[in-house]
Amino acid sequence: MTKILFVCHGNICRSPTAEYMLKDMVKKAGLEKEFEIASAATDPDELGNPVYPPSRRLLERHGIDCSGKRARLLTKADFAYYDLIIGMDEENLYKLRRRCAPGQAEKLRCMMDYAGKPGQPVADPWYTRDFDRTWQDLTEACTGLLAQLTKK
Repeated sequence: MTKILFVCHGNICRSPTAEYMLKDMVKKAGLEKEFEIASAATDPDELGNPVYPPSRRLLERHGIDCSGKRARLLTKADFAYYDLIIGMDEENLYKLRRRCAPGQAEKLRCMMDYAGKPGQPVADPWYTRDFDRTWQDLTEACTGLLAQLTKK
């Protein structure tokens, strides 16, 4: 089983959208038993809050339920537990690199690398209000990620 953790600043927009999008893709591909997928925050700003309403509505519009998801903070144990930890932008990756133990940095990736756009950030709808652009970025990246993971 491959364990994947998506990470963004508050765990209410980009990372939970990626989490539930990939879970949906995995389910539709009949691969649920091969993956464990979750998300977390680098910062405590939104701890305990549900998925941001516009992100939740976007998921619902695509037939994806994220009810029950609450923002949680990344822990030291996550670095040992997850096989792949994917940040949504360079700031997330910077914080991940600072927190991981020696030998764990090889687990860290940038989300848009999987869309063939190395180092580019996933559009942050918190600032842009362009949730459709974020959806497009995450669709490209999750599709690329799943293709790469199922090639192995």
